[in-house]
Amino acid sequence: MTDEESIRALYRALIDAWNARDAVAMSSVFADDANLVGFDGSQLDGRAAIESSVRDIFENHVVPPYIVKIREVRFLTLGVAILRAVAGMIPDGHTDLNPALNAIQTLVAVKTAGVWKASVFHNTPAAFHGRPELAEQLTAELRSVTE
Repeated sequence: MTDEESIRALYRALIDAWNARDAVAMSSVFADDANLVGFDGSQLDGRAAIESSVRDIFENHVVPPYIVKIREVRFLTLGVAILRAVAGMIPDGHTDLNPALNAIQTLVAVKTAGVWKASVFHNTPAAFHGRPELAEQLTAELRSVTE
């Protein structure tokens, strides 16, 4: 597997674990000293904090699965890459994306001892304040992934 394929697989494992509501699997993609910024702005430092917080989310909230599209994998230097993606969610009981849940996601991956791990994951609401056409474009782009 190429490095780019490994980074894509790392991100896919993160998304698959979220969709399975598996906090242990989700946290396993992160480096011990990783940082995560959640959709609500929560800042989590370290794999243990990420696992604990995600477990709490899964136990206390109904979380829709992600629909994602990777837009770019770019290498910043040898052993450090950035993955940029967009994400949406279809809430339980619905058949279409909720545009208010669309997000821009950024993953910084670091290769240590031959293994890629997530060092930073940032999940930002795609609010596009004052630019509804951009929100509509992103929703349409994500709908094409689900069709």
